[in-house]
Amino acid sequence: MKFPLISCLALVTAVCAATAEPGSLRDAFTQGKVSLNLRIRYEGVQQTALMDAEALTLRTRLGYATAPYHGWKTMLEVENIVATDGDSYSQAGINAGGAGHAVVADPETTEFNQALIAYTMDQTTLTVGRQRLVLDNARFVGDVGWRQNMQTFDAVVVQDKSLDKSVLTYAYIDRINRVFSTRHAQGRWNSSSHILNASYSGLPAGTLTGYAYFLDFANATANSCATYGISFSGTTKVSDDCKINYRAEFAQQTDHGSNAQHYRTHYADLEAGLVAKFGNVTFGHEVLGSDRNVGFKTPLATLHAFNGWADLFLGTPTAGLRDTFMKVTGNLPGQFTLLAFAHGYKTDSAAIKLGSELDLQIAHKFGKSTTGLIKYADFRRDSSTLPNVRKLWAQVEFTY
Repeated sequence: MKFPLISCLALVTAVCAATAEPGSLRDAFTQGKVSLNLRIRYEGVQQTALMDAEALTLRTRLGYATAPYHGWKTMLEVENIVATDGDSYSQAGINAGGAGHAVVADPETTEFNQALIAYTMDQTTLTVGRQRLVLDNARFVGDVGWRQNMQTFDAVVVQDKSLDKSVLTYAYIDRINRVFSTRHAQGRWNSSSHILNASYSGLPAGTLTGYAYFLDFANATANSCATYGISFSGTTKVSDDCKINYRAEFAQQTDHGSNAQHYRTHYADLEAGLVAKFGNVTFGHEVLGSDRNVGFKTPLATLHAFNGWADLFLGTPTAGLRDTFMKVTGNLPGQFTLLAFAHGYKTDSAAIKLGSELDLQIAHKFGKSTTGLIKYADFRRDSSTLPNVRKLWAQVEFTY
């Protein structure tokens, strides 16, 4: 195996600690900050009608950001992903040697992950270039941070926090750099999309958010859509040791831009639970509707975080999807943490059972910079239109 980005560390100037704004443009560069992320992961997949997949990959991400200078800041980040045996799994179809194996969406690639320039004046920041963009809980706009190759956006983003307890975000997105890399036909989407999001956290019981997303993709026209929604989330104290958490979200969606489909459908999410010192339990019901055989679309979401880690529902079924779930988090002895989900899936139309899923994760932090986890997903089908799927992950991640 070759890990070319590790050798690049020798080319980076040592970081100079600074407590005040640089006095010159040269100082802004010499007082900048190096960032390094190393993530090694094993992912094994068993899926009906496909050969097992085994992927042992290393993601190396190296970045450098200048210190702020008169409000200006720049950042460059390079990413490299390698595998011990790239043909022991299907890299979403781009490697002929992996044909017949289950998909692990971590292709081998080297690319610029972020390359941006930002200007901040008072409470307003303008960012231009390739960048991460995560809004709210990432249900509609996210960076797909679980995958080795992060989703980023070539965009102009304006974020304003000048109103008390409010965040206003506008983005024009020119291109989406997806997790499949530039080697894949759908690795990049050319875009003429507008993102509007406004949140207010000054209410006694939580945060109110409204949004309008107008997505138009020249080379993925079926995913072009207009979505309007509102959400409210927060916690309320019950006692010194217990709180109630809740979330409600509703959205409407229609076709938009280059999409030749004509549909109008809805989204809803209701969640409530208890939060205690030892952990929390949340119950939820999420509905992604359908109309004219078109399911509700979330093409820019961090999809792995929703509707099960087996990733059977990265695209909403044509009959829609109902996901009834329970989420449990817990603090275990020895500074281990537990995260677990139980899902039950049905179509939104006719409420046909699709299957059930159990997801489990145990994580542990080693010092300030290193985290390890073991994660498992088991989807059992109730419909012959879907496969049975089991996935197992073991991962160690170092961040500097």
